[in-house]
Amino acid sequence: MTVADLAKEPRSVARMFDTVAPKYDLTDAVMTLGLVHWWRRQTLKMIGPVAGKAVLDLAAGTGTSSFALAKAGAKVVACDFSEGMLRRGRDRLAGTAWRVCLIGGDGACLPFADATFDHVTISFGLRNMQDVPGVLAELRRVTKPGGKLVICEFSRPVWRPFRVVYRWYLRSIMPWVARLVASNSEAYQYLADSIWSWPDQLELERQADLAGWREVSHRDLMGGVVALHQGTAP
Repeated sequence: MTVADLAKEPRSVARMFDTVAPKYDLTDAVMTLGLVHWWRRQTLKMIGPVAGKAVLDLAAGTGTSSFALAKAGAKVVACDFSEGMLRRGRDRLAGTAWRVCLIGGDGACLPFADATFDHVTISFGLRNMQDVPGVLAELRRVTKPGGKLVICEFSRPVWRPFRVVYRWYLRSIMPWVARLVASNSEAYQYLADSIWSWPDQLELERQADLAGWREVSHRDLMGGVVALHQGTAP
């Protein structure tokens, strides 16, 4: 599947994530040399204090980031369009004390009332959405005035020589590692392409601003391999 297919067959993307769900977290950890855990901790720090707050974790996948929010005291709703991912998350949730509600939903048409959440966040999932401006607008709609948006997403390295090395990694090393570890290695060619075709940091800031978010800014991690974006609901 190519990135262009996303606009044509969004349900195919959901089915693709269903197939990678069994080993998704393991594959993420291997491909990022464990850095994904640090990136998620930085995301939690940017969100800020969450104890007692209602937080929407969109594109939550198997719930890794949702569980971290719950452990910090948040009332978490984890939403994803892949039932396979959610099923894996429910399996992990069984027998724990974490309070996380995992539900299926489309980011462009969220099943929540206006101003429901104190904070909203999405990690490594926005680039897989068919209508990114629409998703950003929906996230603003369900956020209370003054609430925060935090996006953690792969981005564009700011140092040009490193950008060349990074592209080589995405096109050559990432698919090779996927063949060794992932439950559906072909899916990771799509994921690599989606990373490279994703807008840079300033373009995503512009889109968030147009969607109605205020005080939009970003912070680069690993020289822009990943970027944390934040905004405030008016």
